[in-house]
Amino acid sequence: MDFKSVFLNIDLKEEVYVHQPSGFVIPVKEDKATGFEQSPHEAAVYRQGNGSNALLVGVYVNDLVITGTKDKEVEAFKEEMKAAFQMSDLGPLSYLGIEVHQDDPGITLQQTAYAKRIVELGGLTDCNSALTPMEERLKLSRDSTAEEVDATQFRRLVGSLRYLAHTRPDLAFSVGYVNRFMQRPTRKHQQAVKMILCYVTRTLDYGLHYPRCPGATTLTTLTPARA
Repeated sequence: MDFKSVFLNIDLKEEVYVHQPSGFVIPVKEDKATGFEQSPHEAAVYRQGNGSNALLVGVYVNDLVITGTKDKEVEAFKEEMKAAFQMSDLGPLSYLGIEVHQDDPGITLQQTAYAKRIVELGGLTDCNSALTPMEERLKLSRDSTAEEVDATQFRRLVGSLRYLAHTRPDLAFSVGYVNRFMQRPTRKHQQAVKMILCYVTRTLDYGLHYPRCPGATTLTTLTPARA
């Protein structure tokens, strides 16, 4: 769901409180809003209920991502929000910085379009793809005597790859490794980043798949290109 007019620029006449003002707190419910508890692990996620009656809401800027164990509870919460705020129901989640594909087998998270933009940023659209993101036993050093390269461009590429790694665990090690050399990148460090990008061109449609399997112990798997 999307909050309308959240980005309107206007001078506020009211006082804005970071914490709830005194006199409005209900005893034993000091940390709750309409029955929701904030996740101790992720500040933008809230939970109402437990087990078979759980409702989860993720807050992303001006959007709410809502899921629950019962469709009835989800719809009731949507109507509650519509009554309190001007909101638009955008339907099943399909994109929120990350591409979301929902079907009977499960839910797949991908960043295909974003991956293509990173490759373009690195000027490697027509490169020969690589089978792996890094050479075996590659050794890089902060004390490299190779020629220095544009540090700003290097940081942009590595920073972008770090975001891509959210849905690409196969990139976690290689991206984490080149991330150590942000301060003074050289040709050798740049070459390592280029190899990662060449691997990305081969695996643009990889992502995370969450199967709809009750009791499954494996939550995520790397998935190849979708048909």
